[in-house]
Amino acid sequence: MTLISTWVRHDARSRQTVSPYRCEIARDYATIEHRWRALANRGVALAFQDEPWISTWYKTLGQLPGVEPLPLTIVDTLSGRDVMALPLVMRRSNGLRIIEAADGGMTDYNAPIIGPDAPQDMAGRRILLQTILAQLPQADILRLTKMPLEVDARPNPLAFVPGTVPCRLTGNVLHMPERYEEWHWDLERTFRKELERSLRVFRRSPDAAFRRIEDPVEAAHVYGELKRLQAERIRDLGLHYALGEPHNVAFYDQLVATGLKDGSVVLTALLNGSEVVAALLGIRSGKHYAMVRLGVAGGHWKICSPGRLVIERTMQHLHAQGLRSFDFTIGDYDYKRRLGVTPLPLVDFSRALSWRGIAPVALERLRAFARTNPLIQRLRQRLAAI
Repeated sequence: MTLISTWVRHDARSRQTVSPYRCEIARDYATIEHRWRALANRGVALAFQDEPWISTWYKTLGQLPGVEPLPLTIVDTLSGRDVMALPLVMRRSNGLRIIEAADGGMTDYNAPIIGPDAPQDMAGRRILLQTILAQLPQADILRLTKMPLEVDARPNPLAFVPGTVPCRLTGNVLHMPERYEEWHWDLERTFRKELERSLRVFRRSPDAAFRRIEDPVEAAHVYGELKRLQAERIRDLGLHYALGEPHNVAFYDQLVATGLKDGSVVLTALLNGSEVVAALLGIRSGKHYAMVRLGVAGGHWKICSPGRLVIERTMQHLHAQGLRSFDFTIGDYDYKRRLGVTPLPLVDFSRALSWRGIAPVALERLRAFARTNPLIQRLRQRLAAI
């Protein structure tokens, strides 16, 4: 009873607050695509919310049965300017109506597009959240996961509102110095020597080459091999290959076809003639580059560690073009740490929007508390050692 009454009082307050903002929710992303693109150009956006990622997402994964697109734009009521954009969808799960980020398991970081007029102080962030909560369509839960604290060095307003908890996942970002050689020589000596040896071994073949693939015909071949190599690797590990599901294939196929034309998708490869030794797919927004898919050949090529090598060659290529932020995204792997990444903390936020959502949200918060409380963690360690 206490939980229900608390939710009702909060909901009433949020709906009565006079806000300097209003929310506009489009049913079709195409109708506001130009506004979001303009907002990203004026403000900041991660590659996962910029073009073409987000438009491709809504055109493919956003059209799946049971998914209702809810691209939300926050507008300053006085100036009429767009302040922030939040890619959302609504879906049903176990009888609950859940509003969440446009993710579907494909997006590593969920963040808003932040304009110059977005609130910077806590009071403004609270009002912004109250406005969003008050103007969302009828649903049971608002759930935003994997939110970074910053978007291109700009604080993410939704990451600092009351109710956020640490996400169980973290990102991995490497900020490069102006001179590429400075980063290279700062690597741990053994690892640096391994990279140099890998390059020498790879170059023993007279047809070995690193390439950025931009020609559509060649890209179709290299990307096809990337998918094949990645699928074989995942299945050899005995894991389900989710990227092979038809809707995910359609998303990435369209993303690559669109993004290669404007440079927002970067496809690089280690080639031995026409043979693909390793291929890396990434997305680019401004000076930010995020790696999203990697395919690596096995067999005798293992000796040159082609996965690490194609990443390092890609970084050198893009660094020469002015990029300084290299995002290794989610996934805790040893090679990322050895390359010098910095962990990127992420947060989750959930709020019950109806009485049906109270119990699931309370359970989520309880799990987050158990995961992050030092006393509980120490108790778990002691029990595991018995």
